[in-house]
Amino acid sequence: MAKPFASSADLGEKRQSLEVLADGVYALTAEGDPNVGAIEGEDFLVCFEALATPVAARAWLARLREHTGKPVRYLVLSHYHAVRVLGASAFGADVIVAHEKTRELIAERGEQDWASEYARMPRLFKEPGSIPGLTWPTATFSDRFTIDLGGGRGDLVLQYCGRGHTEGDLVAWLPERRVLFAGDLVESQAALYTGDAFHRDWASATLDRVASFGAETLVGGRGAVARGKDGVAAAIGQTRDFLTVMLREAGAADSLKEAFARTHRALAPRYGSWPIFEHCLPFNVSRLWDELHGIERPRVWTAERDRQVWNELQS
Repeated sequence: MAKPFASSADLGEKRQSLEVLADGVYALTAEGDPNVGAIEGEDFLVCFEALATPVAARAWLARLREHTGKPVRYLVLSHYHAVRVLGASAFGADVIVAHEKTRELIAERGEQDWASEYARMPRLFKEPGSIPGLTWPTATFSDRFTIDLGGGRGDLVLQYCGRGHTEGDLVAWLPERRVLFAGDLVESQAALYTGDAFHRDWASATLDRVASFGAETLVGGRGAVARGKDGVAAAIGQTRDFLTVMLREAGAADSLKEAFARTHRALAPRYGSWPIFEHCLPFNVSRLWDELHGIERPRVWTAERDRQVWNELQS
């Protein structure tokens, strides 16, 4: 029997959990759905990630308003994928911050990514008609962007760690509280999506940079919050292992189809039951195969190309 396309059959609601990570630091997790967060400044909020639609974002903001009524001054986007950015209009943020490469990717392939992700993960797009259009950052940076939180709360540091999940991923670091919002550069008990990735950079220097912060609490892109130094190390280690196994197995294959079979066989015992594993793997291996054969930048995913790759590898 053919597998349903991507996450098109995953229509059940996930239980959301709002966690207070430290005074004025919040994360919303949802059983493998995209995570979001917020950090209180003295008289404003910094929100991290925007979800897929304004309706979905407003539901998150309603939960957040049970804890704080401060206005959103900054909305930080970790990267360009539609499920992370298209709900931005709900926040009313004064400034939308992203890495400069994220802005370039939105311009280059934002429309195609929107159509692709909507077809792959329709459940995440609550009331898609509420999306006013592509989300455009109003402030970008190349290496580091620092937000003074005021009132003795210290700084929030937005840092580029190198190419990884995309060309333009950033992390948000709270050194005073040792909390790191890592976006999709790290997943905790959730499978990786690498369809727009730079696997070799990500598995080495980029994750080394992420680990160098010495975080004691880490919010990944999906999955549970990692707590304690050991928990953070385990989340980073799982992410690195997933990439390392992919590189090893695909690198030993003689065809894309063989690369998929080898990679699936090697990863499934440990990761096969984790959220979005089956959904992601065909797109992951297709991108890795390109990378290993000299295609430096990821090709643009379209709804049509998604179906072609899925039918070739997962049917």
